[in-house]
Amino acid sequence: MCADLYSQVWAFENLYLAYRKARKGKRGREPAATFEFDLESNLLQLQDELRTKTYRPGLYTSFYIHEPKRRLISAAPFRDRVVHHALCNVIEPLFERRFISDSYANRVGKGTHRALDRCQEFARRHRYVLQCDIKQFFPSIDHAVLREVLARVITDPDVMWLVDQILASGVGVLSEEYEMVWFPGDDLWAGHRHRGLPIGNLTSQFWANVCLNLFDHFVKRELRCKAYLRYVDDFLLFADDKEMLWRWRAALIERLACLRLVLHEARCHPRPVTEGIPFLGFIVFPTHRRLKQCKGIRYRRRLKHLLASYQAGETELDQVHASVRGWVNHVHYGDTWGLRRAMLSSIHIPRRAA
Repeated sequence: MCADLYSQVWAFENLYLAYRKARKGKRGREPAATFEFDLESNLLQLQDELRTKTYRPGLYTSFYIHEPKRRLISAAPFRDRVVHHALCNVIEPLFERRFISDSYANRVGKGTHRALDRCQEFARRHRYVLQCDIKQFFPSIDHAVLREVLARVITDPDVMWLVDQILASGVGVLSEEYEMVWFPGDDLWAGHRHRGLPIGNLTSQFWANVCLNLFDHFVKRELRCKAYLRYVDDFLLFADDKEMLWRWRAALIERLACLRLVLHEARCHPRPVTEGIPFLGFIVFPTHRRLKQCKGIRYRRRLKHLLASYQAGETELDQVHASVRGWVNHVHYGDTWGLRRAMLSSIHIPRRAA
């Protein structure tokens, strides 16, 4: 099984499909446009480098974002993003059938809105929820642990060579974001273990799911929690017995340590679902959903800046309309009629500068 995957990765048809995926939403930007200018030659060069295993990833461009929280985003060169898509095109189906149905991040047919629906469904059926997330998740992912999980399914050594190239390219990118954690049995060399997946890589998002897939099955099969869902590193366990959730919490901490990951213990404790569950930008109650107040304030501020940019001639009106439509399409998944009416009625399109 999976014995000759690598030739599928560097096949020209797969590289062209990967290019089309990588350029989506980015055709007007210089890296994508430059690559497209001599598309066939660039794809053929990539194909030859992958086929002969002379491919080496380039350097990342890093920058911070501050919403919803401060994060270091690391963007790979465009040609490397094509390779990431080419790799995921081939290996993702091997893992997809192994994922549980209630894992919702970065999967076709899933996403935030289905996760919110499932969360509310569980909240209507159970009295208590244990809401958890992982400390410094992407900076903490251990390369040796992840590689072992990947190698259980990917038996083609050439594909694992490419995996190793991509993993090695991210070494040190998030080192400043990681605060060292020591686990039982660690020696001094544990401080030198390679860890961290650059936030922004397609492979990072996919491998995050792979890394936690065994954990998902532990919750479902060994803890026998029927009402469980996960979105990246945010996960919820529902039950009618609060003491059961406390026992599960201890088991989660122990199992995550096997993956060299740490639970945010201070904010992980059972509570009634009637208090509301802050999840994916909404507060989810059994009977309704509210948008988090900070999300409304943040978008109002963003829209104000966008209108000022339009007035200055830096932004087109179509971009303003697209932003408003996108926001409305998202927040209408909550009980936000009053908020939408107040927000949209206050919009005044300014006259552009001459």
